Amino acid sequence: MSNPYRLWEIQQRSNTGPYCDEDDFLPKIFTPKLKGIIKKYEIKYDPERLIPVDDDLADRVWQAGWELFREVGLYNTDTHRIIKVSDEEIKEALYMASDRYWVGAGKDAVLWKHRRVEDTEPPFCLFSPDCTCSEELHYSMCLAFLKEPLLDGFCAPILENSIGLKIRSASPFEINGCTQHIYNLRLAARQVGRPGVFLVAVGTAEHDSGQIAVSNNEWGVRTTDARIIGTLTEFKTADTMLNRVVHCCQYGCYSGNLTGPIYGGWCGGSEGIAVALVAYSLNGLCIYGSIFNQHFPFHLNWGSNTTRELLWPIASAGQAMARNSKLLYTSNGFSNAGPMTEMVFYETACHALVSTVTGWHLWEMASARNKYRNRATPLEARIGMEVGHAAARQGMTRDKANEIALKLLVRYEDRAADAPMGKEYQECYDVATALPTQEHFDMYRRVKDELSDMGIEFPY
Repeated sequence: MSNPYRLWEIQQRSNTGPYCDEDDFLPKIFTPKLKGIIKKYEIKYDPERLIPVDDDLADRVWQAGWELFREVGLYNTDTHRIIKVSDEEIKEALYMASDRYWVGAGKDAVLWKHRRVEDTEPPFCLFSPDCTCSEELHYSMCLAFLKEPLLDGFCAPILENSIGLKIRSASPFEINGCTQHIYNLRLAARQVGRPGVFLVAVGTAEHDSGQIAVSNNEWGVRTTDARIIGTLTEFKTADTMLNRVVHCCQYGCYSGNLTGPIYGGWCGGSEGIAVALVAYSLNGLCIYGSIFNQHFPFHLNWGSNTTRELLWPIASAGQAMARNSKLLYTSNGFSNAGPMTEMVFYETACHALVSTVTGWHLWEMASARNKYRNRATPLEARIGMEVGHAAARQGMTRDKANEIALKLLVRYEDRAADAPMGKEYQECYDVATALPTQEHFDMYRRVKDELSDMGIEFPY
């Protein structure tokens, strides 16, 4: 079942909910409430313990996230109203939610299921370069990612130009770019023999008009695919987002709720990020009607989430949701380093390991903090997915994963602020064949051997 929760009753609250000036919402409502909840539930970050094994802490993080969502709701910047949901409604939505969905089509359809803490079922692997891409490289990059055997779903790079013209949001150029994006993606999937593969599309659409324009089962985004609908940081939405919510529900495709709580911003520190991740997931279920939540918490200064102050809330929130809900949620990695550096491989492996053993599915990898055009390749994502599969298959415990993660942190954590940018896709891959260069593959293989020596039992 993937019906939205009380679609129009919830949407109407954009017009009838409590009025609030936008400048007051975060400093006067959100942050004070979050601080009080963290204190009430005694949530405390431990920098020496990346992966907590305290189940009671996980349950308190769940309760805190629930209370935060119920108390602050979701602010609509267009109507200046707060959409609020009651305890009873949250319980009803959680009861009605499914713990599994078939996504994709035909022989390429995949069953996506809720995971538990220390689950021996491998995570669902959503590959994504999470970067902008030159028009002339877009198709090759799609091919390269879609060739990856562990890929369960794919979100393609974002076009900046289409037919040589700059894409401008909410303009005809955006609709044109979105059309080119999905055509490239669908053709690449067919050429590699995966025509029904699950797609999360299209990232080129910044505005609702671009997203709606490519809804078409014949040539565009299908009802077996998904869209990502963002929640504005922190806990805000807008009519352009809610338009997409209604469109996805009525068109019949899946949707995911995209959130990026900021460490060092209105959420405060690690404790606030953990609580916010749970609250955002309830928002995705109750207000956006999404079947999954995609979370990329990140550091205000660095723009990454592979250092300990972000890994701890990822581990804590993952366990909170795994123990107390049936929800699906993906952990979206943001590394400091760029492609063809050992550092990006270490970062991705650590992020994937921590996420996997604490109940998450994987969305890898935003290399070089996703700030630079063409700086992503499938190999850094591949190593993360292989770590996820290995950790699950061997039944790795939180204690063992914590031990390995701390060893990995030593190799890169002190370089977070000045991480190497690495190289662009066309320097790491043969554009014509969409295959990695020997230099790039050899580096990946060396790091994988190191990970094996640390105790990750790769099946191949």
